[in-house]
Amino acid sequence: MAIVFITGSTDGLGKAAAQSLVDLGHCVALHARSTDRAGSLGDIAPRAEGVVVGDLQSGVETKRVADQVNAIGRMDAVIHNAGVYTQLNRGSTPEGHASLWRSIPWLRTCCRHSSERPARLAYLSSGLHRGGGGSLEDLDWTKRPWDSAKAYAESKLHAVALASALARRWPEVLCSAVDPGWVRMRMGGAGAAAIWRPVRRPRLGWP
Repeated sequence: MAIVFITGSTDGLGKAAAQSLVDLGHCVALHARSTDRAGSLGDIAPRAEGVVVGDLQSGVETKRVADQVNAIGRMDAVIHNAGVYTQLNRGSTPEGHASLWRSIPWLRTCCRHSSERPARLAYLSSGLHRGGGGSLEDLDWTKRPWDSAKAYAESKLHAVALASALARRWPEVLCSAVDPGWVRMRMGGAGAAAIWRPVRRPRLGWP
């Protein structure tokens, strides 16, 4: 069985992926932003390989998350799912970056895979990345007026760029950027076109 780590496992697509993989018999390491959020994992947590806790908005806590994952062992795959959608303002991480940058997992990737890399890395992107083109001179939104939709599109474009760069740099690792579509969950809203349904059919192996 494969062991898979999923960031942002307490809600939405992250939790849905965790549920499906556990039901299929895979070992899954879960992630929660806080101990309170970890309580929302319900019956998935007892069946998981472990639950790591840390707020990925903080560089310090991101490194702690990486340490917790490394303590579990080598991951066969990592799904970089954690992120945010619209933000009313730029906000600020503890390091002073725009809050939306926590959804771009470059630091998580570097921290977690510094020793032994997984066979697969999957980055949750969006079709909205097509609207993310523009100047690279103000990636952190310190000069431009804040535009939440544009910032989100840029964050997803950068996730795609990261996956593409790592695919070239680490040819032994299968790196993918995934557009899950508009799914009817908390982030997608009730008007989303697609409805997620759990996969219940047992299947062995890791394709």
